[in-house]
This record gives sequence, structure tokens and C-alpha cells, in this order.
Amino acid sequence: MSDEDSETPATELQGGEENELPIIQLCGLVEELSYGNSALKTETEMFEKYYNKLEPRDQRHPRLSEIKITGAEFAQLRGRYRSKSRVGVDRAIGLSYDQKCELVLKELDDMKDEIRHMRANVERDLQHHEAIIEEAEMRWVEVCRAVHEFKKDVLKTISKKKGSILATQKVMKYIEDMNRRRDNMKDKLCLKNVSLKVQRKKMLSQLRQKEEVGEALHDVDFQQLKIENAQFLETIEAKNQELIQLKLASGNTLQRLNAYKSKLQRSTEMSIHLDKEILLRNELLEKIESETLQAEEDRAKAEAVNKRLRRQLAEFQVPQVMVYVREKILTGDLEKTIKMWERKVEIAEMTLKGYRKAWNKMKTTNEHLQAICPPGK
Repeated sequence: MSDEDSETPATELQGGEENELPIIQLCGLVEELSYGNSALKTETEMFEKYYNKLEPRDQRHPRLSEIKITGAEFAQLRGRYRSKSRVGVDRAIGLSYDQKCELVLKELDDMKDEIRHMRANVERDLQHHEAIIEEAEMRWVEVCRAVHEFKKDVLKTISKKKGSILATQKVMKYIEDMNRRRDNMKDKLCLKNVSLKVQRKKMLSQLRQKEEVGEALHDVDFQQLKIENAQFLETIEAKNQELIQLKLASGNTLQRLNAYKSKLQRSTEMSIHLDKEILLRNELLEKIESETLQAEEDRAKAEAVNKRLRRQLAEFQVPQVMVYVREKILTGDLEKTIKMWERKVEIAEMTLKGYRKAWNKMKTTNEHLQAICPPGK
């Protein structure tokens, strides 16, 4: 209070000399006073907070910020305060620097406790959100797997046979299998939940017994548990990262497996088609060989007839005119027949060469496919 009494005449003198100060000094003075007021406001709020903790709620005085008065009332109160300060200087009571330091330390401890609680709440919320994200990722993987299985087992059959009874049976069987799987999963989760509840009751009973006996944990034990908890959290985080990497590797492996399955299916279909084509070509080759044998027999018969005729021609003696004319006509017919059969033999040989080339090409293709896709795999 004495400091305020000493400052009041100085402020009055400053108020009288404000009109004589330049604008730059006035701005500096205003900035200095604003800085001081902000520091005093922060200190006052801290003191009020500490005072409110000590004083009961029903006996608290209203804050200065909650009191709404007019300018005239404020000036009147200021005049009264000045008069009282001049009269009762001895009644002024203030806080020492040690008391202020003690208040600041207590406020600092409270702020540290609040920050610790806030950090614990934030870590708990973060773990909760991470668990939710992990659960969502697992659910997304399950949904993708279910969609893939549904497309593989049901949609292909429905697209091939629309409106058939087999497609409806496939859909009903898939739905029944999914319901059965969910029922099994529900039973497993119920059993796990029951076991966890039993374990929780057991741990609560053990903790209650320890508290009753007096073996409650001390601050050192709590610190040790916090350190172990932090270590376990780091281990869990590392395991979660490893699990994510394994999930990614499993997804890539599944994609490669599906690609190899589709490739194997295409190769199998191609192999079946080539087997059918090879059977057809073998039948055609057998037919061509039988025709070739028949042509060879016909050619042998024609050559025998030709030799016989040539031998007869060599042993021929000049016959009569009519006999010569008949023999000439018969000879012309035989020559035409021989030319016709020779032409057929040439055509058959050319066809046989073409079929042999096609057979060699098919044989080479089959050996190439057997080398790419061995029968054992």
C-alpha cells in the first residue's frame, strides 16, 4: 500500500506533464505500461486461482473481472481508495517474495500434474484410436477376402448360367457358410470374453487382498511399473509394425499366388485344347497314311499292268488292221488311265508332305509346352 501511495503523486505529476511529452515517448510509455499491466494481470490470475483453491466456494469474493461498474463509480472508488490509503497506511498487508515464490512453485507443480494427466489421457486416446484403426484394417482385409471369395465362388457361376438352379444353390450355400463362420467366431469371442471376465475378477480380488493386507504399491513400484509399461508399449509398437509388414508381405504373396493360379488355369486350358487338336491331327494323319497305302497299292497294280503291257508290246507282232485299231484304242485308254493314276500319286505325295510338315510343327509345339509346364507340376 505504501508503494501505491508513493506512486499516486508521481502519476498525478506525469498526468500533468503528459501534454508536454512528445508522441514517441507517449507511445513508449503506453507500451511499457501495457507490458507491466499484462504481467500484473497474469500474477493476479495466479493468486486468485490459488486463493480459490484454499477458500470454500460459498465464501468466495467476486473477481475484479466479474464486477461491472461505470466510469464515475470507478473514479469515486479510486478517490475513496486514495483517501483510505493516505489515512491507513499502516493497515497495508502484502505478500513477500518467498510467499510469491512458494505460490509459483505450487502452481508449477499443479501445472505439471495437469500436463501429466493430459498426457496420460492423450496416450490412452491415441492407443484407443490405433486399436480402432487396426480393427478397421483387419475388417477391410476380411471384407476384401469375402468379396474375392464371393466373386470366385458365386459370381462366375451366375454369369455363366443365369437363372439356373445351380447358381441359386451356390448363393444359398455361400450365405449358409458365411453364417456358420460368423456363429463360430461369435462363440469363440464369447468364450474369450468369459475367460477375460474371470481373469479380471481374479485380478481384482488379488488387488483387493493386497490392499487389505497392506501390500499396496508405493511410488517406487508405480515408477517401476510405468517404466515396464513404457517398455512393453515399445515392444507392442515394434510387434505391430512387424505385423503390418507381414500383412503387406502376405497381401503381395496372395496377389502373386492369384496371378500364378490364373496363369496355370490358362496354361491348363491351352494344354487341353492342344491335346484335342493333337488327337484330331493324329486321326487325320492315320487317314492320310491309309490313303497313301491304298495309293501305293494302286500304283503297284498299275505298274504291274504297265509292265505286262510293255512286255506284250515288246513281244507284239504286226496284227491285222482291225486288231491294230482296237489295240491302239485300248492302249490310248490305258495310257490315259496311267497318267491319271500318276497324277493322283503326285497329288497324294504332295498332300503327305504337307501333313508331315504340319505333324512335325505340332510335335515341336507340344515339346515346347511340355518343357514350359512339366506334367509333374
